[in-house]
Parts: sequence; structure tokens; C-alpha cells
Amino acid sequence: MALNIVWILFFIIAFVIAIIKFLVLGDTEIFRTLTDGIFDSATVSVMDVGLPLAGTMIFFLGLMNIAEKAGAINKLARLLNPFMKRLFPQVPDNHPAMGEMVMNFSANMLGLDNAATPFGLKAMKSLQDLNPDKETASNSQIMFLVLHTSGLTIIPLSIISYRMAAGSKDPASVFLACVMGTVCTTVAAIILVGIKQKLKWDKVLIGWLLGIIIVISSILFFVAHLSNEQRDIFTKVAGSFILLTIIVGIILAGAYKKVSVFDAFVEGAKQGFEVIIKILPYLVGMLVSIRVFRDCGALGYITDGIAWLIKQTGVNSDFVPSLPVAIMKPFSGSGARGLMIDIMKTYGPDSFLGKLACTFQGSADTTFYIIALYFGSVGIKKVRYAVWAGMAADIIGVIAAIIISYIMFH
Repeated sequence: MALNIVWILFFIIAFVIAIIKFLVLGDTEIFRTLTDGIFDSATVSVMDVGLPLAGTMIFFLGLMNIAEKAGAINKLARLLNPFMKRLFPQVPDNHPAMGEMVMNFSANMLGLDNAATPFGLKAMKSLQDLNPDKETASNSQIMFLVLHTSGLTIIPLSIISYRMAAGSKDPASVFLACVMGTVCTTVAAIILVGIKQKLKWDKVLIGWLLGIIIVISSILFFVAHLSNEQRDIFTKVAGSFILLTIIVGIILAGAYKKVSVFDAFVEGAKQGFEVIIKILPYLVGMLVSIRVFRDCGALGYITDGIAWLIKQTGVNSDFVPSLPVAIMKPFSGSGARGLMIDIMKTYGPDSFLGKLACTFQGSADTTFYIIALYFGSVGIKKVRYAVWAGMAADIIGVIAAIIISYIMFH
């Protein structure tokens, strides 16, 4: 519903502004500018974004299938289980919901979107079985949902793929920034909901959270004390090295487990075209609407207004042109993705704004869509504090993304 409203408003606002510019300012080119933009962006969406993206998606979906068959996801689930027990005290030991939630988070962390959603819906159904009030979200359901909307990912595959499609010379340079941004959002979600739910903050729970915070802080402290040249080398080498290590590790794990690695790769890779076919209509629709919204001047008015407000506080406002990605993300993943691509196309994928837009995209998930999908699937009508908790975590994630990007890319 939110995406539908946003999409309609983009065109209506653009049309109204175009009429005002024509009647008041005498701009006789505005209508032609908008129609030319529609045809141009529709073509670019397919030829310059969709097709280059296909190859990358096919490869990594095949790779992820190897990881699944090698048991990497199950191993990760066992590793996270002690932590999960502290977050969901109302879920009994060995209940199916626990394993399904761990599998959902594990699939998300590995970039397995196709697997994450089925596991997530199954987990929500199992949590609903434990819920005494079938129309009101339980504490466990809210914790699960808010953690899911924090979008924790250790392989920001789609973002790297879009950067490659946009012509980036260093598509993996945002790897660490995206991971650190989404970790900050997840930690914020755990703390906010944990305080609200009065969780028992024992050594295991506090230890996990402190460990995560220490790792992120150490990396940021290290990067902050590098010269600009050293920082560029670090972001280029570190992200690419970690990603390559994961790729080789997955292949070796598959071989070690005697998985028919290439056959498993081909089986998973076949899903690549299905993913692209599903994405293209959203991609074309959003990129066209964003182009119209931008060409009419509306997006510029918004960002200029925000920039003016920020300048009054004395804070550096270089990040403002990429802020629409962060604003759109809670409402629509495809809308935010379209804005991210548009910013990379406008300013360059390897510019500060291009990298910041990617970090915004990777630092959270589509809060309202996920709430509607997951709660709607089990008939929850009273979501309690799920919306404000999810949005609060998103806002913290946005602030973290800005700080991280200034340290690493500015």
C-alpha cells in the first residue's frame, strides 16, 4: 500500500510542478523533459541495470546453493542458538520456532533472500502457535520482526551487484560499511526491544552485544586514524579480500562435504533469471517515477530544504543528496533501490554520495512491508510497539551509516 501511494504521488507531484513551471515561470521545455526522461529511464532500467545485474545474481545464487548443501547455514544456526535463547525467553527449548528463526537470520546474513522469507513466515506461524492472544503481537513476535527489519547481512550481494552494473571500479569497497551499518541497526533493535521487554541481561547476552560493539568500534577507530590514501587502500582491499575468502571458503566447504559443487552451483544459478524477471517490473516502474520526480525539481526542493535546516545547525551537509534512500527504505525496498541507483548514476558509484547511498540501502530493511507481510500472514491486528521500535532502530541505523561513511569515504 505504501509503495502504491508513493509511486502515484511521484507522478502527481511531478505533473503539478510541471504545470506551475509552465504557467508561472514560462518553462516550455518542462513537459518534454519529463517525457524524454520517462523513455530514457525505462530503457536504462533494463539495458544498463537489469541485464548487467543478471550475470552477478546467477553466479552468487549458485554459490549460495553450495553453502546450503554443504551445511554452512545449519552450522551458523547452531553457533547463534545460545544468543537466540536469551532474546526469546518465552519460546521453549527445542521448539520449532527457534530453529526457524535462526535459519531465517542465517539466510539473511548470507544473502539468501529466497530462503529467508519462507523460514521467516514459518517462524512467525510457530510463534503464533505460542501466542495466547491471536490478534495481538506477542513479545517474541515483535522481537523477531524488529530484528528481521534491521536487515542484518554479512554479504551485501545485491548492493555490490548494482554497483558493478553502475560501472563502479571498486564495487566491493562498501562491503565493510554496509556490514557495520546493518550491525549497528541490529544492536539498536536488540537494545530498544530488550529494554521494553525487560529481558534478562545475563553474561551471554551482554557478552554477544559487547563483542559486536567492540569489533565495530575497533574497525572504525582503525580506519579513522588512516590517511586518505591508506583508507582508500583499506576499503578496497579489505572488502574484496573478505568477499573472496567467503567465496573460496564456500566452494572448499562444499568439496569437503562431498557435495557435487558444480551441479549444486548450476541448480542454484537457475534461480538467477527468475530473480531478475521478478525485479525488472519494480525496477522499471520505480526508476521511471524517480526520474520524473527528480526532473521536475521536487527531489531537489526536498533535499535543498533539508540541507538548509542542517546548515543552520553548523553540521556538514554533504550527505544530504543521498538521504532520500534512507527516507524511502522503511517504506519500500524497491523504491530505495531505485533511488540508490539513481544517485549512483547522477553522482557516480564511487563518489562519496554513491557509496553513502549504498550504505543506507544496506543498513536496514523495509520495516512497513515486513510488518504487513509477517503479521498479516498470521492475522495479527494489534502490532503494539513494533512500528515505533522498528523505525527507531532504522533512524539509529541511518545515523550510524552517515558516521561510518564519513569516516571511510569522505
